[in-house]
Parts: sequence; structure tokens; C-alpha cells
Amino acid sequence: MKRRDLIKAAATGFVAAPLSLAAGSVQAASTTRLRMQTLYGTETDDLYKSFAEDVKTSSNKSLRITRFRGSELVPNDQMLDAVGKGTLDMCQGYGGYWAGQLDIAKIESGIPGAWTSFDEAMYVHKAKGLGDLIREAYAEKGAHYLGPVFGGPYDLLTKEPVNSLADLKNMKIRATATVGAILQKLDIPTVYLPSQELYIALSTGAIDGVIYGGSLEYKALKLHEAAKHYTYLNMINPGYADGMLINKAKWDAMPPEHQKILELAVAKHSREMHAWNVNGCLDVNGEGIFEFGALPAEDSKALTVAAMDVWKEEASKSERNAKAIQALTDAAKATGRA
Repeated sequence: MKRRDLIKAAATGFVAAPLSLAAGSVQAASTTRLRMQTLYGTETDDLYKSFAEDVKTSSNKSLRITRFRGSELVPNDQMLDAVGKGTLDMCQGYGGYWAGQLDIAKIESGIPGAWTSFDEAMYVHKAKGLGDLIREAYAEKGAHYLGPVFGGPYDLLTKEPVNSLADLKNMKIRATATVGAILQKLDIPTVYLPSQELYIALSTGAIDGVIYGGSLEYKALKLHEAAKHYTYLNMINPGYADGMLINKAKWDAMPPEHQKILELAVAKHSREMHAWNVNGCLDVNGEGIFEFGALPAEDSKALTVAAMDVWKEEASKSERNAKAIQALTDAAKATGRA
């Protein structure tokens, strides 16, 4: 069976397996309630409502999730610490936000050049062991890694047109540590700001552009009101990976039935969120609120070369990172990219 068919089969079979577990051994009398914060705002309410309902139904109402939007309980870049300490039970967060705390964070979040399709990204995580390495790292921080949630495009939005990388040398670009490390090798100034500050920063001229996501996310944050020039970077697709985390002590105390229900629900949610993101970007692209462009081929190549340097630097940080980079390298060879 082809990988794409396997993914579809897994999605089709999601409800039946957890419901049979719930009917047999999960009792509604003992209810576990989990507080979960995500990066996103109201634009993703339906997705998280569906996720919580799947968990509730599959567990015969014995496992409940209450979702909070971005930064409602703690700042988004502090969610790992909050989950590790138990201040939050769960989160869907972005490893790039805590790159200083977790050796593998930059690799986990989608280091440029890591993969070129959703299937390849899943192959690296599942078949090549990247997911196991990430899970090992998070366990050291008191969190259990439930799996990746892949986004859509990851491109540049600026107030002024960008025709080449040289144009960016006179701009200040918001980027996470992962992308910032690459741009800095090309003498492009970067700064990190949380998502809730991007609109004001662009509007006031504190920054000239952002690399945060795709057109759907830029519209959701209303950034098109301050910047309309969208430049395709072609660094990675899917452009980033969030991670679904749960407090490890809470996870270890769960019955196996609840653990399996959460794993299956996260897998389904991951597929649905990726599809929502990609489809939403296509819809927004047709609305005419952005002006689209792309870097010249030689500039895209320069980004790739800089990314490979960052791969080497990440591999040198730990034995675990070296294994992770080897997994990416093996996948690149298997797909003919290296």
C-alpha cells in the first residue's frame, strides 16, 4: 500500500479504534481534565473543537481537553517550561521558540532543507527515527512528545518589494532562531518577536518584514494591512512543524487506553491542520490582498548553501542532533536531493 493510501486509511479508521476502547475499559466515572494552550487564535477554533470532541467521544467522556488560545495562560514562547512544570497539561507549540533550552529544537521545528513534502516529512519522523529523538529530548524537560503538527508554506512578507536577497540587507526581518541563523550568514539583520506583536511592529516600522508562515496566517494576523509583498523562499515544505506536548508525569500516570486515544487524536488533528493550512493559503492567494514574487534561482541556491552550514552546526551540538541530521541526510539521498 502506498504511503498516501496508508495515511488515508489511518484517518478513516480513527473513530472506530478509540470508540471500541472506550466501550470496553475506559470508565466515565473517573474523568481526567487537561488544560491545553496553542499558538493560534480564533481562526483555528473549529479544528481544536473537533480535536477535543474526538478525545471526549473516544474516551466515553472520561478524558476532556479545554483549549486556550495563544498566550491566554502563558506567553507562547514559555509553553515548554509551563508543560514541563505542570502549569499547563498540554500545548501545541513551536520548537524554534525554545531553541536555547532544547538541543534538537531547531531541527524539530523544520530546519530549512529538511523535507520537500508532507510525505517526506512523515517518513523522516516515523521511518528514520526523528520522532523518537525528539521524544527523548522533550522527556528530559518533563514533557512527552505526542507528535508533529505540520504547517503549510513558510515564506516572507515585507512592506516593500523584494527582488533579491540583497534587498533584505537593508531591512530588519522578524525570524525565529532557526531561520535567523541562515539569514545572518547572508548579512541580513533579524530580530525575534512573538506573533501577537507582529502587527504593531510592522505598522510602526519597528520591523520591515516577517517570516512566520503562509498567506493564511498572515491574513489571520491582519498583517496584509501593514505589508502586502509576499515572497516565496522555497526553503522547506511543509514550512514548519509544531509539536504536541503533554506533561510527562501526567502522561505516565494515564491508563494505556487514554494514551492510545490521545495518540490517535493527535495524528488525526495533525493531518487536518496541515490540510486546513494548505487549502486556506490557496484560498487567500486568490483574494488579491497580497502581491506575490519569488527569489532568483541563484538566491534560492545561496539560502540552500547557508542552510547546509546550519545543518552541520546543529549536528555538532550533541550526539542526538548528529543522529537527527543523519536522518535528514538519508531522506534527502532517498529522494534524490543529495
